[in-house]
Amino acid sequence: MSGIVATPLPALSPMPYRYRPLAVFAALLGCFGLALQLWFSIRQVVGNGGTALGGVWLFLGFYTILTNILVAKVLSAAAIGPRNAILRFYLRPGVQTAAAMSIAIVSLIYNVMLRQLWHPSGWLLLSDVIVHDLMPPLYLLYWWLATPKGSLRWSQVLAWQSYPAGYFFYVMLRGAVDGWYPYPFLDVKALGYAQVLLDAVVVLVAFIVVGLALVALGRWQARRRVEAPGTPA
Repeated sequence: MSGIVATPLPALSPMPYRYRPLAVFAALLGCFGLALQLWFSIRQVVGNGGTALGGVWLFLGFYTILTNILVAKVLSAAAIGPRNAILRFYLRPGVQTAAAMSIAIVSLIYNVMLRQLWHPSGWLLLSDVIVHDLMPPLYLLYWWLATPKGSLRWSQVLAWQSYPAGYFFYVMLRGAVDGWYPYPFLDVKALGYAQVLLDAVVVLVAFIVVGLALVALGRWQARRRVEAPGTPA
C-alpha cells in the first residue's frame, strides 16, 4: 500500500431540504415556459414554409432561451440532488452564480431594450412572461436562499464571461451563414460590425458589473451566516 495520503476533494454543500420544493416548482415552471416557446417557434417556421427542425434552430438562437435552459438544468439538479458528475457540476456555487448573472441580464435587457418591440398575446404572452418576468426573480430567490456562497471568488466573474462571449461569436457565425440576428443591437446587416462590437462590449460590461454585484452580495451573505451553525454559506 502506498504511503502517499490523498487529499480529499471538498464536498459540495447540500441544499437544505426546505428549499427543494422551490427548486422543483421553479424547474417545472421553467420547463413549461421553454416548451411553450419551442412550440411557437416550430409553428412559426412551419407556417412560413419551413420545417420543425428549422423551428428548433430558431428556438436555439436566443440568449433568453439558452439561459433559461441553463437555469432549468441548475434547478433540476437542485431538485434531484448530486447523484452524478453532471448534476454535481450544476450544483457548483460558481455555476449557479453564473446562471444568476445571466438570467438577471436577460430580464434587464428585455425590459430596457426589447419589450416595446413586440406585443404577444394568449399562450405566447404567457410563455414570454415566464421566461422574461417570472424565471429571473424566481431563480434569483433560489440562488439567494439555497446556493452556498462561501467559495465565491472575484476572479470567477471573468471566467463566467466565456458564456456570453461564446454566445456572441455563435450569433455572428449564424448571422454570417443565414443572415439572421436574434436581437436588434446585434444586427450586423443594419448596424455594421463596428457598432455591433461596441454594443457587445457595453453588454459585456453590464455582465461583469452584475457578476461582481452577485459575488459581493454572496460573500456578504456568507460572512453573516458564519455565526449561524448549520446554515450553508
